[in-house]
Amino acid sequence: MMKGRGVAIITGGSQGIGEAIARRLHGDGYTVAVMDLSMPQQLMREDVVKHFRQTDVTSADSVETAVQEILSTYGAIDVLCNNAGVSSMQRVVDMTEAEWDFNFDVNAKGVFLMTRAVLPTMIRQRRGIIVNTASMAGVKGVPLLAHYAASKWAVIGFTKSVALEVAQYDIRVNAVCPGFVKTSMQARELQWEGQLRGMKPSEVFDEYIRLTPLKRIQVPEDVAKVVGFLVGDDAAFITGEAINVTGGANL
Repeated sequence: MMKGRGVAIITGGSQGIGEAIARRLHGDGYTVAVMDLSMPQQLMREDVVKHFRQTDVTSADSVETAVQEILSTYGAIDVLCNNAGVSSMQRVVDMTEAEWDFNFDVNAKGVFLMTRAVLPTMIRQRRGIIVNTASMAGVKGVPLLAHYAASKWAVIGFTKSVALEVAQYDIRVNAVCPGFVKTSMQARELQWEGQLRGMKPSEVFDEYIRLTPLKRIQVPEDVAKVVGFLVGDDAAFITGEAINVTGGANL
């Protein structure tokens, strides 16, 4: 049975931003369920994650099965954090269809499939909160990330549109837009960007800090704190927003 404030599903919750969100929502009293391709072993050992289901967010069957399992176990879904995401880097002239589709399938289609799966329950409950992880790249152009940026712009457009559709059921839908976050994804991007621009990864990293007015690299907890706010009572009158969490990097 669920406890505390209700049941929160986090996709991509095994590491990085998703792991930080899981810890935050667990601390706030939610029963945390993670849907990911890899098991959050440490989080489960620490009893942060109560339920795990290996899920491919690009597959409607996988998503529907996972959501129904949550409902049969806990009977409700109070929060959905669509956090699963991928990236790759390439100049548009060299980009393949596979690279484009990979980014859109996970980053945009995954958000759609998960949202579609949980909305009937939230509408029936006449309550619910959805927070989508977009990106700074979803509000500004980013060289070498045209496909990733386009997928995150799609997330923001989807967020704003769904928020208007479901507000009548007291369901709030918002997005967070992180900047240069220190994760395993960023570690890969430092290598890729360095190769594409003829720079050392350390030089790219230093540039990220120079581009951030608060002059430090962002950590996953910076994003998780804002997600915690958006699912909390203090954000009860906020919906359809894309909140920048970038240290000023996109100003």
